[in-house]
Amino acid sequence: MAGRPSRWSLAGQLFALQAAIVVIVLTGVAVAAYLQFDETNRDSTAEEMLGVAHTLAASPDVRAALHAPDPVAVLQPLAERVRTDTATDFVVVMRADGIRLSHPNPAEIGRVFQGTIAPALRGDQHFTETYTGTLGPSVRAVVPVLDGGRVVGLVSVGRTVEAVSRELERQTPLFAGAAVVALLLAAGGSWLVSRWLRRSTHDLGPAELARMYEYYDAVLHAVREGLLLLDRSGRIQLVNDEARRLLALAPDVQGRRVDEVGLPAELGAALAGGEARDDEIHLTADRIVVVSQGAARWAGRHLGTVVTLRDHTELRALVSELQTIRGFADSLNAQAHEAANQLHTVISLIELGRADDALEFATTELAVSQQLTDAVLAGIAVPELAALVVGKAAEAGERGVALQVAEGTFVPAGVADPRDLVTIVGNLLDNAIDAAEDAPAPRWVRISGGVADDAVELRVADSGPGIAAADAERAFARGWSTKPHDGLGRGLGLALARQAARRHGGWVELDVAADGSATGTRGAEFAVRLPLVRA
Repeated sequence: MAGRPSRWSLAGQLFALQAAIVVIVLTGVAVAAYLQFDETNRDSTAEEMLGVAHTLAASPDVRAALHAPDPVAVLQPLAERVRTDTATDFVVVMRADGIRLSHPNPAEIGRVFQGTIAPALRGDQHFTETYTGTLGPSVRAVVPVLDGGRVVGLVSVGRTVEAVSRELERQTPLFAGAAVVALLLAAGGSWLVSRWLRRSTHDLGPAELARMYEYYDAVLHAVREGLLLLDRSGRIQLVNDEARRLLALAPDVQGRRVDEVGLPAELGAALAGGEARDDEIHLTADRIVVVSQGAARWAGRHLGTVVTLRDHTELRALVSELQTIRGFADSLNAQAHEAANQLHTVISLIELGRADDALEFATTELAVSQQLTDAVLAGIAVPELAALVVGKAAEAGERGVALQVAEGTFVPAGVADPRDLVTIVGNLLDNAIDAAEDAPAPRWVRISGGVADDAVELRVADSGPGIAAADAERAFARGWSTKPHDGLGRGLGLALARQAARRHGGWVELDVAADGSATGTRGAEFAVRLPLVRA
C-alpha cells in the first residue's frame, strides 16, 4: 500500500503500549516490594531489640545492681558493653519510676526516660514502639526487670530509624538490579511479539486493518458467486453467504475439512484435492453448481485454494425447457411436411377419380396419429407432461423408434412441480430413444404409469442394448454415459432426474432385468416413484 500516510503500525503501537504497561507494573511492584521490605526490616529490628532487652532484663547482675547503693557504677559499663556487642544505638536501664541509670550519653543519666513505659510497668513482656527520643526517632523495646514478680526496674534497647534505613539502603541496589533485569526481559519479550505481529499484519495499522476487514467482508457477502477459501490441509477458512446457500453448509463449518461437511462424496473429494479446476459441473443435494478452483498464493507462498461456485440449476432447467420447446418445434415442422405430403396424396387421388381411396387413406392416417394423442390425453393429466410425451413421440418416429404409451397408463395432476416432472421423464425418454435407435429392429420405447399407495409410479422401458448390473448405480453418477462425449452435455441426464425426484421425496432406479432374462442382455427399464401432493 504505497503512499500511505506516516503512522504507527499495530505492532509498533502494541510494543509501545506493552512497554508502558511493563514500566508502570514494574515500578509499582518495586515500590511495593521496597515498602514491604522496609516494614519487614522494622519488624525484624523490633524483634531483635526485644530479644536483647529480654536477655538483659533477665540478668541477675541487673537485678542486683538495681538494689546496690550506686547502681549507675555497675549498670553503665554493663549497658555500654551490651550496646557495643549487639550493634544497637542505646541500652538504657532505669528505675521503675523511669529515671535513667545508664545511657550512651552520660549527661542523660538521672533524667526521666523519654518514651512509653506504662505497658512494661504492668508486666507486658512484648512491648515495642517507634518513638523520638534524645537520639532522634528510634525503634525500641521496653521490658520490665522482675524480682519475685515485682517490677523493680526497666530495660529499653533501641536502634535509630536512621540506622534501620541504612540497612535498607544497602538492599536498594539489589531491588534496582532485579527491576532492571525484569524490565529488560519484558522489553525483549515485547519486542519479539512485536516482530511476530508485524510479520503477521504486514506492518498495517489498526485503522487500516479495520477498514480492510470491513470492505473485504462487505465485498465477500455482496458477490453473487459462492466463495470458499481452503487452507493447505483442505480445511474451510472462509465461506460467504452464497456458498452456504449453494452447498447447504451448516453455520459451524469453518475449520473443518471440506470433505467432512456433508457434501456429496465426489464434490467433497474434488475440492479437498486442491487441483486446479475450470467450470466443472457438479451436483449437490438439490442444485447444479459450476465449480472453479485455483491456488491462493501470497509473496510466493502457497496458502491454499480459492473455490468459486456458480448456480446453474435455473439455467439448466431453462435449457431443458428450451430443448423441449425446440423438440416440439422440430416435431411440428416434421408433421407439417408429413401433413403436406398426405394432403397432396389425397388431392391426387381425388383428381384421379379415386375418392374412396382418398377417404380411406386420410381416415387411416388420422386414426394412427389420433390413437397416441387420445392415449396421452386420457392417461396423463399434467399438460406439460402430456405435451412432452407427444413431442417425444414425434421425435422418436423421425428416428425410427416407436414411442408407446402402455394401456391403462394414468398420471394424475398434483404429482410434482411440472418442471421437475418434465426433467425426470424427459431425460429418461431421451436416453431410451438414444438406446433404442442404435439397437436392431424392432425399435421401441414404452412409457407406463399408475397410482399405488399415495404415489405415482412411472416406468420407461426401451429395446436398446441394456445396462449391465455392475453399472446400475454408476449410471446415476455425474459424467457417466454409454456414449462418447466431451464432458459438456452428456452424463448429467440421469443424475438430474434422480436429483429432481429426491427433491419431492421420491426416487429413480434402474431395473436391469425388466424382461426377466439375464441382466443386461437387451433393454433397460427405469422406475420412478413420486409421492402425490395433497392440497
